[in-house]
Amino acid sequence: MDWIKLTVTTTNEASEAVINLLMENGAGGVEIDDSDLSQVELATYFQAQAGLVELLPELEQKIAQLREFGLDPGKGTVKLAELDDDSWADVWKKYYHPVRLTRYLTIVPSWESYTPGSTDEKVIKLDPGRAFGTGTHPTTKLALQALETVVRGGETMIDVGTGSGVLSIAAKYFGVEQIAAYDVDAEAVKAAEENLALNGMQDAITVGANDLLAGIKTKVELITANILAEIIVPLIPQAYECLKPGGIFITSGIIVDKKDLIVSELEAKGFVIDQVLNIKDWYSIIAHMPTTDEV
Repeated sequence: MDWIKLTVTTTNEASEAVINLLMENGAGGVEIDDSDLSQVELATYFQAQAGLVELLPELEQKIAQLREFGLDPGKGTVKLAELDDDSWADVWKKYYHPVRLTRYLTIVPSWESYTPGSTDEKVIKLDPGRAFGTGTHPTTKLALQALETVVRGGETMIDVGTGSGVLSIAAKYFGVEQIAAYDVDAEAVKAAEENLALNGMQDAITVGANDLLAGIKTKVELITANILAEIIVPLIPQAYECLKPGGIFITSGIIVDKKDLIVSELEAKGFVIDQVLNIKDWYSIIAHMPTTDEV
């Protein structure tokens, strides 16, 4: 089977939004090349019969329309290149290798053999071909670092926009007791289920399709959301209603231009900001719902 490589040239600021557009149009994993500080190249792969020639102008238009949401997509160009099946497989193996993301976490592609360097190191197996992100983007690194900071063990948690399931898997390793993971995209739910199985956690974490926290009445101690800042805004009041007093809300996927907006929205709802983490222009915010003693 032949494959087509689709490459979008955009900016760091707009990369998460463009990735979301690619996912909405059937992309699996996305390669991120941000070695050039002035732009980012995002690449993904489709089966050759996927009708991408017809999709191209529509995708370029949607990328250009990101300006209406305050995001600069830069060039916003989309290119196609044909690959045979062997070339496609080699691409994944070329770009994805074991990566140590935090003090305790290492992400390992499903085809790689890897031996942890210490008893404290936890290995998360992911299949990048279906992973909706491989865990190596700064937004995911920040969310994992935040989890590592706040989890004490025994918590209940909701992972909003779970994607590959990487945050849920990490949280389980850290000692979170009960986890429900949701994503609005059914394909993302399927990918998360596959990755949970790779890590032997298919029975330990509940996964389902849901639009953010709409209709969720469960009260938990921890909520994570590594999603676009524009989507975090409507999530904030939902998260407040789903947290127990003192509960922690970790948000990531926030580009520098949106950081103040998210901080403002969190504080306006009543959250207390505990810590702001960043890698270059990407931010993660740790906040908590006040206890009765704080109100």
